[in-house]
Amino acid sequence: MSSAPRWQSSTGAHIDLAMYEHRSKPLLPRQKFYHRLARSATLGLAVMGGSLLIGMAGYHEFENLGWIDSFANASMILSGMGPLGEMKTSAGTSFAGCYALFSGVAFLSSIGLVFAPIFHRFLHRFHLETEKEAKEK
Repeated sequence: MSSAPRWQSSTGAHIDLAMYEHRSKPLLPRQKFYHRLARSATLGLAVMGGSLLIGMAGYHEFENLGWIDSFANASMILSGMGPLGEMKTSAGTSFAGCYALFSGVAFLSSIGLVFAPIFHRFLHRFHLETEKEAKEK
């Protein structure tokens, strides 16, 4: 049985809470690493897609924009470029400000999700190399 933290769901299934292998474990095989990277990229894209949908719904509701214009405004804010046009309502302006703050956090979080496996693998490999050098001395 793994020493990783586990959680038991209401159905009785056990779920491992540790996403990454411990530093005492060997480096993950390349194929499994690529699978982990794909899973993280998918999760990052899901965060960005969900954020885009929130923005589209907000612009559609608060600024009475069509779906295409809502998509354009939301994607521009989400990418950090800023809104395409001037807001016409105070509710739309308030939403745009809140959405811009949310978008910054969502964007940085999704980048963290995508790069976390790469960073972890780098640190894990570095730790294994320093451990090997220490054993040789």
